[in-house]
Amino acid sequence: MSEYELLAQRLRETGFPVTSLVAVTGGCICVAGMASLRDGSRVFAKTETEAEAEADLFEVEAAGLSALRDLGGVRVPTVIHVSPGLLVLEALQPRDDGQRFWEQLAHMVAALHTSTVSGRFGWHRDGWQGRMRQDNTWETDGHAFYAQHRILRWLPEPLVEAEFDREERRALERLCAALPELIPPHPPSLTHGDMWPGNILADGSGEPVLIDPAVSYTWPEVDLAALWCSLRPPESERFFAGYEELAHPFDGWRDQAQLLRIWDLFSVIAHGLDTWGAAGIVRTLIKPFRYHTTSCGSAA
Repeated sequence: MSEYELLAQRLRETGFPVTSLVAVTGGCICVAGMASLRDGSRVFAKTETEAEAEADLFEVEAAGLSALRDLGGVRVPTVIHVSPGLLVLEALQPRDDGQRFWEQLAHMVAALHTSTVSGRFGWHRDGWQGRMRQDNTWETDGHAFYAQHRILRWLPEPLVEAEFDREERRALERLCAALPELIPPHPPSLTHGDMWPGNILADGSGEPVLIDPAVSYTWPEVDLAALWCSLRPPESERFFAGYEELAHPFDGWRDQAQLLRIWDLFSVIAHGLDTWGAAGIVRTLIKPFRYHTTSCGSAA
């Protein structure tokens, strides 16, 4: 049985009268498809095929979608069914990359970030980055949160450990110690957590919809950086112009965008998917921290 036959079977076993299934690509963890049902409607569905698949993967995703909608007013797909082996969502459509679409997205994301300002970084449960746990342990210090749970958390992962030598790992620790000099202290907001263009779709009326969240309370610029550092259409500049006017991110956030999405670089490496230079970007970030001087001025 193929992966897509398994997905169709799980849909039928759950009560969805599938007549056809079209594969949806773009993810690397789940098998996904757009299913047509007997009544002519369509749903999006995905399943896990690995024997060691985590039981709460889809439940965490569904909960993240609900949090974005209920706490931040974000348009997300309706969750139709969630179970350990199957997630079924409202069918969406590709986005229209016109300027109006990106302006609408700017208003939606700015409203999310400005309406959910919090005093703590983290979330009440851990999430997922692909097959890796996203550590959301609560912290009141944003620099400590980002250092411990978005950077150093990845160093024990086998492929990350194999990629970076001892001096590079020490440089990462020095980078973490320097975070207060690089990122100004400011409060967290509820963030989508993985806001690259592939996670931005549209509903039937063409309005922006966000999918596949990895939510937590952290610096809102983390969402901006994920989009800024991705391949995106020229029209997306309207998003950044509109967002900055509405939400006022910290000055110079673009200069720190790669640092603000370093968690994604590590995730790519940890999953064995670094075919485009994620490790090289990390090495560029840590280059200023590879060596330091002692109080006597000698290299250490």
